[in-house]
Amino acid sequence: MSGADPGPQSAAPAQRASTALPTDCDLLVVGGGVNGAGIARDAAGRGLRVVLVEQHDLASHTSSASTKLIHGGLRYLEFMQFGLVRKALAERETLLGIAPHIMWPLRFVMPHDASLRPAWMIRAGLFLYDHLARRRHLPGSQGIDLRRHPAGAPLREGIPRGFEYSDGWVDDARLVVLNALDAAERGATIATRMRCSALEPDGAGGWRATLQPTTTSTTDATATDGTTATTLRARAVVNAAGPWAAQLHDLATPGPARHGLRLVKGSHIVVPKLFDHPYAYIFQASDRRIVFAIPYETDFTLIGTTDVEHHADPAAPRIDADEVAYLCREARRYFRRALAPADVVWTYSGVRPLLEDETSDARAVSRDYALVMDTAPAPLLSVFGGKITTYRTLAQEAVTKLAPLLGCRAPSWTGGAPLPGGDLAGGGRLCTGRAEDEFAAFVARLGAERPWLPAPLALRYARAYGSRVQRLLGDARALADLGAEVAPGLYARELAYLAEVEWARSAEDVLWRRSKLGLHLSPDAARAVADWFASRTA
Repeated sequence: MSGADPGPQSAAPAQRASTALPTDCDLLVVGGGVNGAGIARDAAGRGLRVVLVEQHDLASHTSSASTKLIHGGLRYLEFMQFGLVRKALAERETLLGIAPHIMWPLRFVMPHDASLRPAWMIRAGLFLYDHLARRRHLPGSQGIDLRRHPAGAPLREGIPRGFEYSDGWVDDARLVVLNALDAAERGATIATRMRCSALEPDGAGGWRATLQPTTTSTTDATATDGTTATTLRARAVVNAAGPWAAQLHDLATPGPARHGLRLVKGSHIVVPKLFDHPYAYIFQASDRRIVFAIPYETDFTLIGTTDVEHHADPAAPRIDADEVAYLCREARRYFRRALAPADVVWTYSGVRPLLEDETSDARAVSRDYALVMDTAPAPLLSVFGGKITTYRTLAQEAVTKLAPLLGCRAPSWTGGAPLPGGDLAGGGRLCTGRAEDEFAAFVARLGAERPWLPAPLALRYARAYGSRVQRLLGDARALADLGAEVAPGLYARELAYLAEVEWARSAEDVLWRRSKLGLHLSPDAARAVADWFASRTA
């Protein structure tokens, strides 16, 4: 493809650099969610020797259970969180530039319910949303007549007015993987299925970490694979363990953390698509919460989220019947189609580790973050809270805090460097025009240079891998060169790439995190993918 990164031109994807654990490092990052992966990327790019460990798969918990939005958080304006919204809006523009393959603009429609919020309040909020930070990729807001707007057709009668504004969509799990991949290519060691079971001072101003290999399960935080634990010495540790951050902090330091975590479960439902247009909806729910309805995976609509206090194991959150009923009920308030729990084809839930505060309302808990530095007995930086939109600025701030302690003087850099595959025009360049235009041109070039690729497959590859699609395809000149079709649209070469380059170890990793093919495949097809992985370890 003209201008794209050609990568290795072999019959199979190149094996990534070894993930064998070193005996020591500058920085140990515990947690393979978006914050941990972002910190590992930033630190490795500044020349630090980095090891990241994740007890399960990358993005296996909170970071793959979001509403998939890169957004400022319109609803946070109601709680006067102007600083958080401004920071997120500015970062939204940066992220759309560094990863236009996995992020893209999305236009939202808010039908107006005058019984909940007056129109002047909505207009004022959208004016702030448009102007709190500079916009380059996204158009501003406007009022709309839903009797004439395409988004009005699926709605119930009696909702004549609404508002339209812009935010961004993101493939959240791939965002994590691409940050980890960039970190690895800059020298970091990424070790999945590896739990940090102990942190002790090493007597020389650093840490001695005990690392225990775990199984491929993502629902058991204690399951080990029976192999012997290893020891790693680190000059500093980042605690990016998400819902387990408070536990890890307590494991390492004798005193209580200065910030507590409040665990809030957010659940989503997926139903057969409720509309054919490209707009998403933001609904004002009857309890003054916000519910999104978003086009999803071509054939579906994603609806969420809930906010429920969570006191059980954060490794295995599950939607409950009340949450399903709530989301269906709120959707029925707006859509003509009567949505019922029986229509739900898939659900997912995640536990958000939010900063503890005094509010009794889970929806009002701040999505901002705190970085807590403990220097005794050794440097430990704990990440509390956060949201996916601000992960890069969080990572930049975290590494900048740690850098002087590690003798690192390299400046921050991640805002000006595309994530792997994000240089759609080639040459490692950022997206400087409209992201959707650059992506469309990239897909056209891919189709012209690989005309044997079916259009839906080419589009999926372009979205998932961006310019790195050439590393996946290599010298293939026909579908047959991609190996066996293990499941519909999923060829052996892609599975090998995901296993060898992107740390996939199971069918779940591939079907529900590296992709969402699990929504489209039959149980037999999913078993075939599981059998493929089993054959590699037999």
